[in-house]
Amino acid sequence: MPEINVDGLLFVFPEGWEVDKFDEWAFYRNQFSKQHNNIKAVDLLALECSKKTLWLIEVKDFSCHKRYKTEDLSDEIFGKIISTLAALLPAKVNASEIKEINFAKKAIKASKIRVIFQVYQPRKPSKLFPKSFDESDLQKEFNISFKSIDPHALVVDGNDMPDCIPWEVRRKQN
Repeated sequence: MPEINVDGLLFVFPEGWEVDKFDEWAFYRNQFSKQHNNIKAVDLLALECSKKTLWLIEVKDFSCHKRYKTEDLSDEIFGKIISTLAALLPAKVNASEIKEINFAKKAIKASKIRVIFQVYQPRKPSKLFPKSFDESDLQKEFNISFKSIDPHALVVDGNDMPDCIPWEVRRKQN
């Protein structure tokens, strides 16, 4: 089963999936992101090969640290999704690493795209550790922002994963 670490969270995907940290691709870091100041990337690209589904996964852990960025969170994630999708086509032909070229080719052939924002906030919010945002408000924004990409884009609480998410996440032990 493919496993991948994102900021101390170990993502475990079902057998038959292909997963990569897109923001670590050489093509993204050395070529595409240098084209413009506002280019960002999602954390993970996951291909559910049997269903030809491309999952764009952004992960944020606000459980111990409040969010301080002034940019609207929905806008930030939208920018990452759009930039990642825009990077896949040129990666297919211009990436320097064969692994990235092959992944981009498969991703472009996907017949379905899923957008997931997996967030971790304090289990018991307090004045010291408040929630950074309300998930239901962000979900409403996602319903509007991502309608043409994924009409069922999700904001999920990583502490209480819904059954529709086919992977597991564990905190890495130090």
